Amino acid sequence: MLVTQNKKGAQVRAAAAAAIDEVISKGRSLDAALATAESRVASDDRALLRMLCFGCLRHHWRLQEWCDQLLDRPLKKRDSVMSALIAVGLFQLSDTRIPDHAVVSQTVEAARLLRRPKHAGLLNAVFRRFGREELVDKKPRSDEAQHNHPRWLINAIRKDWPDDWRQILAANNDRAPMWLRVNQSRVAAGEYLDELRSRDIEASPMPGATQALQLANAMPVADLPGFAEGRVSVQDAAAQIAAPWLLANGRGRVLDACAAPGGKSGHLLELGGPDLALTCVDRDPQRLESVSENLDRLGLNATLLPGDASNPHEWWDGQPFDGILLDAPCSASGVIRRHPDIKLLRRETDIAELTQRQAAMLEALWPLLRPGGRLLYVTCSVLMAENDAVVGRFLAATADARENELLPNNNIRDVMRRKVRGYQVLPGTAGLDGFYFACLEKVS
Repeated sequence: MLVTQNKKGAQVRAAAAAAIDEVISKGRSLDAALATAESRVASDDRALLRMLCFGCLRHHWRLQEWCDQLLDRPLKKRDSVMSALIAVGLFQLSDTRIPDHAVVSQTVEAARLLRRPKHAGLLNAVFRRFGREELVDKKPRSDEAQHNHPRWLINAIRKDWPDDWRQILAANNDRAPMWLRVNQSRVAAGEYLDELRSRDIEASPMPGATQALQLANAMPVADLPGFAEGRVSVQDAAAQIAAPWLLANGRGRVLDACAAPGGKSGHLLELGGPDLALTCVDRDPQRLESVSENLDRLGLNATLLPGDASNPHEWWDGQPFDGILLDAPCSASGVIRRHPDIKLLRRETDIAELTQRQAAMLEALWPLLRPGGRLLYVTCSVLMAENDAVVGRFLAATADARENELLPNNNIRDVMRRKVRGYQVLPGTAGLDGFYFACLEKVS
């Protein structure tokens, strides 16, 4: 039994190291790497697998600094998976309650499963040296190791948020809570909250987001009452601000211009009811399938069109829209706590390309909006270059565009930061992800 358990433990650590290496060395997303890794371990080990992968990527720079200090010479590039495995071991020793002897024995055994048996002795020595040198208690040598972000992103956030940058970086390294969106067309939020509590599931509402409930502890979606029937969805409460804000100007024909994976699309239809005709566009046909799956679960319908939001002549029927939701592609710097691989996959040079694309989408979609209509520009970024700078340039160059500064309700004012243009929610505020919103109206 002991041998079998040790083998299982080694398998999950080997799978974690392989997934982490896929992200760091090959630029693969963590979601994609985990999909492969989870198929290699038992179902009851998948929670541990995810914890190891998320933890090692959240604390990548600190763990890498320790690796550099503990190794006499760097590992060869072809052995990058061993660097990831060392990080897996160090993370367990420093940030979990797993007994040290289990960490060492099972992580060393994982080297053999990864076809690196010659490295077993090295790993054993590194982990024992880590215990002797007590690196956990020593101050990190670099800002990157201290804040666990790449230097360029530390500098960018510090420049844009001189009074808040430390809190933003710290929030990025925290675990994100699980938020629910109650489908008010099926059940009232208060009624669903009572149902959760009757099952000993602790949750709390958020003022200003009438459908949002925060779970005290994350749980599988399959265990949520009514999830399969569309009574509830998983969506951060900050993301839930978008739909009611856009629809505050009325229903009619609405465009969700970058719809995948469909969370905001479903919310728009839940709120809009039969008075809303929704068109969902996304440039990736495969991602558009996720929108279809979400709407099917909710029992809702929309027109789904593959296409590029910056090139609407390919898919637009010529009929103007009463409202447009532009959830623009961005750096995702506001949702790093949910996707820690962003810190490793995103590059400083990406920002200029993203801002050009955001501006192109705004310019291309504006003619599709009827006079008096409303476009809500949304990103999950905290960087000024992608947010108020994009909106400011657009407003300066567009004579019939103006910002509507009115928030959808006063209860969310405390979680918002007013920018030169638009509003920002910083990650961690009231348990929310980082989102930017700017409401633009077309002057008649």
